[in-house]
Amino acid sequence: MELRVLKYFLMVAREENITKAANLLHVTQPTLSRQMMQLEDELGVKLFHRGKYHITLTDDGMLLKRRAQEIIDLTDKTVQEFAQGSGELTGEIAIGCGETRNMTFLSRKMAAFRKAHPLVRFNIYSAIADDIKERIEKGILDIGLFMEPVDIGKYEFIRLPDKERWGILVRGDSPLAGKDVVTPEDLLGVPLIIGRRELVENELANWFGAAFEKADIAAHYNLILNAANMAKNGVGAAVSFEFDISYDELKFIPFSPTLETGAVVAWKKNQTFSQAAAAFIRLIKDSF
Repeated sequence: MELRVLKYFLMVAREENITKAANLLHVTQPTLSRQMMQLEDELGVKLFHRGKYHITLTDDGMLLKRRAQEIIDLTDKTVQEFAQGSGELTGEIAIGCGETRNMTFLSRKMAAFRKAHPLVRFNIYSAIADDIKERIEKGILDIGLFMEPVDIGKYEFIRLPDKERWGILVRGDSPLAGKDVVTPEDLLGVPLIIGRRELVENELANWFGAAFEKADIAAHYNLILNAANMAKNGVGAAVSFEFDISYDELKFIPFSPTLETGAVVAWKKNQTFSQAAAAFIRLIKDSF
């Protein structure tokens, strides 16, 4: 497979139309059609469901789309890493970040780093720990900001000093809104929106104790903005950290007994980094 053909494939997948994709790629429609058929022959699978006016991806096509995007991202990142010129630090540093107040630490370090090295840029990928680890293992990300619990046995890391406090986001008209804290018993019979990480769910189960078996799990989420929207629109109470932001019509109520979570900045041990990423890691280390 050639990178050029993978880029062609991604354009076709995005546009769902050979003619539109060909125009955007500045190639002829017959040429693009032939390239896609040759790609199917090379892989031995059918990538498209071809209709009269548009095409859609098969299951194999969806898999290739995901893999092709990872390959293109890694290729672009590699080019950036070798784009070092005239002694000035350049390139891109890719960081995966969980949603946490500890992002403030990284944001301040990024601002300080760019003052010293203005040609360096950051690529931030927001996701849960499992997704970030997967992208670090594939070489797409350099560094991860993880919320614990997380398995970082293969990583070098620095534990950040600030703890995240757990609680719930509820509407102002919720019967719970008048409370200063909520207990496991308070949440029985309340639809809950919780994070989809298994390790996090285990932490919550330990906090609930025996009451967790009776908990009403209405939905899972991975990004708090969507969870807050669901809470605002009556899906349930969103179990989350306390953030330094406010949500319209929502109130944060902490857990009792208190449940706190730590955060770590981590990167692979014995990894060869670009000059920019290595310099940023040194900055993080020197902060402690």
